[in-house]
Amino acid sequence: MWNLRSLSCLLLLCFSVTTTVAAQSTNNATTKWLTLNGDAPLVIARGGFSGLFPDSSYDAYMVAMETSLANVIAWCDVQLTKDGVGICLPDLKLDNASDIDVYFKNKKSKYSVNGVPMQGWFSIDFNFKDLAPVTLRQGVFSRTPKFDGTQQKILTVLDVVGKVKPPGLWLNIQHDTFFSQHNLSMRSFIISLSRSVIVNYISSPEVDFLKSIVSRFNPRVTKLVFRFLGHDDIEPSTNQTYDPATEYLSFIDNGDFSVDGVLSDFPITPSATIDCFTHLGKNDKPQAKLLIITSEGASGDYPGCTDLAYTKAAMDGADVLDCPVQMAKDGIPFCLGSMNLIDKTTVAQSSFGNIGSAVPELNITNGIFTFNLTWDEIKSLKPAISNPWSEFRLYRNPKARNDGRFVSLVDFLTYAKNATTVSGVMISIENAAYLAKHGFGVTAAVLEALSKAAYNNQTAKKVMIQSTDSSVLKEFKKSQYELVYRVADDISDIESSTISEIKSFASSVIVTKKSVFPSEEQFLIGQTDVVQKLQSSNLPVYIGLFNNEFVSQAWDFFSDSSVEINNYIAGAGIDGVITEFPGTAARYRRNRCLGYKERPLYLSPVEPGGLLQFMAPQLLPAAEAPNPILTESDVVEPPLPPVAKITPTAGNESIAAAPAPPSGQSSVVAGVFISCVAILLANLLIF
Repeated sequence: MWNLRSLSCLLLLCFSVTTTVAAQSTNNATTKWLTLNGDAPLVIARGGFSGLFPDSSYDAYMVAMETSLANVIAWCDVQLTKDGVGICLPDLKLDNASDIDVYFKNKKSKYSVNGVPMQGWFSIDFNFKDLAPVTLRQGVFSRTPKFDGTQQKILTVLDVVGKVKPPGLWLNIQHDTFFSQHNLSMRSFIISLSRSVIVNYISSPEVDFLKSIVSRFNPRVTKLVFRFLGHDDIEPSTNQTYDPATEYLSFIDNGDFSVDGVLSDFPITPSATIDCFTHLGKNDKPQAKLLIITSEGASGDYPGCTDLAYTKAAMDGADVLDCPVQMAKDGIPFCLGSMNLIDKTTVAQSSFGNIGSAVPELNITNGIFTFNLTWDEIKSLKPAISNPWSEFRLYRNPKARNDGRFVSLVDFLTYAKNATTVSGVMISIENAAYLAKHGFGVTAAVLEALSKAAYNNQTAKKVMIQSTDSSVLKEFKKSQYELVYRVADDISDIESSTISEIKSFASSVIVTKKSVFPSEEQFLIGQTDVVQKLQSSNLPVYIGLFNNEFVSQAWDFFSDSSVEINNYIAGAGIDGVITEFPGTAARYRRNRCLGYKERPLYLSPVEPGGLLQFMAPQLLPAAEAPNPILTESDVVEPPLPPVAKITPTAGNESIAAAPAPPSGQSSVVAGVFISCVAILLANLLIF
C-alpha cells in the first residue's frame, strides 16, 4: 500500500547550519519533539496533493495548502525548457505526467540520463510557449484519472509562487548534470530566481550542484539539502554509488530522535498525524463518544475469530468483541466469519478437501461447511487471514497468515468476560432458518452458551445479538440483551413504517457505509438522512465495514482511514463503527484535535461531492440508479422453523449429521487464550 501512496521521508542534512524550520502552526507545539531542533517535523507536499490530483498542478497545490498544516511546504521538481524557463514537473520525461505525446507525436527523443538510455518527450526539446496546449495528468496508474481532463496547465516556478502563494517553497533539482550537458544552467536559473523569490529549501542528489550554489545563499533563509538516491544509483558528479545505509540508519532509526520532515503525496495524513495523533498514550481519555465493535476481532492483523485476533483487538482498544456463530457437526457453536470453511481456513488443502458441495439455497456453489466437520476436526485446521483486496496486490500480515487458534463460543465469552478493557460482546447469527431445517438450533445454542458463561445474570458486560433476520432477533425478545438489526444492502432512505417495525424487534441498527454517503466510482455524490431518521426514533446506528486499506475508501477521504472515520462521526453523527482494525478507530477516538475549539481542515468533515467540481464534465462518474428505499416488507420475516430431528448418517459428506446434545459443548475454557499475549507480542516484535 505504501508504495502506491508514495510516502517517503527525508533526513534533512543541511550544508551550513544544523537547524531547520519547524512546524510553527500545530496546536501540539508545546510538546518536545525528538527532531534536530526540538520542533515538530515539517510536512512537504510533493507536487501538491499529487496522490489525488495531477502532480504539480494548480489544483494539487491549492488542495494541499487547504488541507495541511498552516506552514506546509510546497515541493516543486524543477525542469528546464529549451529557452531556460523553470517548470514544475515530477519527471524529466514530460509524457510521464502530461499529455504532451498527444500534441507532439513526432517529437519523441532518446537521451542518456546518468548513463542510462531513456526515450520520451523531454523539456529540453521545447520552448515554454510550445507547451501552452499541454495539460497535466495523473502519472500513477493505481490512482484515479478523473482529474486529468480539467485543463491543468504546466506551471512555472514563478506561477507556483505567485498563484499558489505557499507558506514555504522547496525546489528539488534532480538532474543538473543532464541539463548542463545540453547547455542549460540550473545554477544560473536558481540564483536568478532567488533574487526575487524566497526559496526555503533546495535539494539535489548531485553533490557538485549543491557545492556550486552554497556560497550564494544565506543559510538562515535557504537550507541546502542532500537527497539520497537508491543504493545502486550512480551519482553523476562523482560517478559513485551510495552505500550509506549502515551509517545513516544510526541517525534516523535508533529510537532516540525523529526525522525532521516527511515528503508526501498525501500531505493531509502527515499534517493530521503531527498535530492530532503524535504522543498519544493508549490510556489517554477519549475525545469522542464512539463505540468500537470488531469484525472477527482484529482481523486485519490476524486470521479472524482466532485467539490472536481477539487478544489484539482487546489490546488495541476495542469496546465490543464480536463472534459470528457457526455450528460444528457435533452441535458445538464456535466463532468464524463464514459457514464455508474454504473462506476462512486451509480446509481445501487438508484431508477434507474432497467433500465439497453446493448449497443453492444460500447461493453457494462450492463449499466445505462447518456442519460437515466436528469441532475437533475444525480445530485441526489452520486459520487463514482474510485478504479482501488481493486484486490490488494488497496482502495482510503475511507472516501471520495462518496464526492463531479457533475458539468455541463458550471460550470466546469467557475470554471477553475476563478482559478488563472490553465492555461487551456482539454475537452474530445468520442462516438460522437453514440450519434449523437441517437439525441445528443455533439460537438455542447461543442462549445456552450465554448461560454457561454466566452472562444471563450480570450487567457488567454488554451483550449484543446481531442478525439480518428479524425472526432471529425475535427469539431473544425476552432477554435483556441489545438486539441489533443489520441492514445488509445499501439503501437511500427508510420509511417511517419500516422504522416502527424494526423497533418492534430491535434496539439498534447497523447500516452500510454507502447507506450514509452514497458513491459512484469511488466518489461521494451526497449524504442520506438514514442515520438521523433512525436516531430520532431512539435507535443507535452503527456503521460497517471499516478497513485501513485505501482502496476500501472513497477518494474524497484522501486515502486516509482516519479522515473516513471522522466523516462518519463528525459529518453523520453515527454511534459506533464496525471495523477489522479496531486500533485505528481507538487512536482516532483519542486524538487531541477532537478537543480543539476550531477543528483544523485536515480533521474536518469533507463535503460529499466536493471533488466533483474538479472534474471535467466528460469525466464525471456515470449516474447510476439510486439505492432502494428500505420498506416494511424488507424487514418482515416468517418465524424460524422448528429444529428438525435428523437421523445421522456415516461420513463427513452428510450436511445434516445429528448434533450432540448441548451438554456436549466443551466446558474447558482455561488455557484457550493462555499465553496468547506472549504469542501476540512475539509476532509484533517481528515487525
